[in-house]
Amino acid sequence: MSSSPPETETYEVTLSRDEQWVVHHVLSNRLDEALDADETPPEWVLEGVETLETDGDTDRLTAPQADRIYDVVAAYVDQEETPDRDVAPGSSVLDRLERVRNAEA
Repeated sequence: MSSSPPETETYEVTLSRDEQWVVHHVLSNRLDEALDADETPPEWVLEGVETLETDGDTDRLTAPQADRIYDVVAAYVDQEETPDRDVAPGSSVLDRLERVRNAEA
């Protein structure tokens, strides 16, 4: 007897255009870094970019995607060389991801 696979928890996240740009920028940089190193980009990066590039006001992220995006955006926001124009929307992304995760918990 086989059981059905466990469903992956997902979160609906609505990001502003500036917030989407910051996340897309960070994920694109991760993609470029992997390609420059002749490595296969992580699947979650490709899926994240695809999610952001689909039309719609709401992005659906899996829990692992949300966690990884949170981590890479947090690292980006904390870098000294991050442009000031990206810090506020990046911080908003972090707040939004925290709220969505806490609301679902």
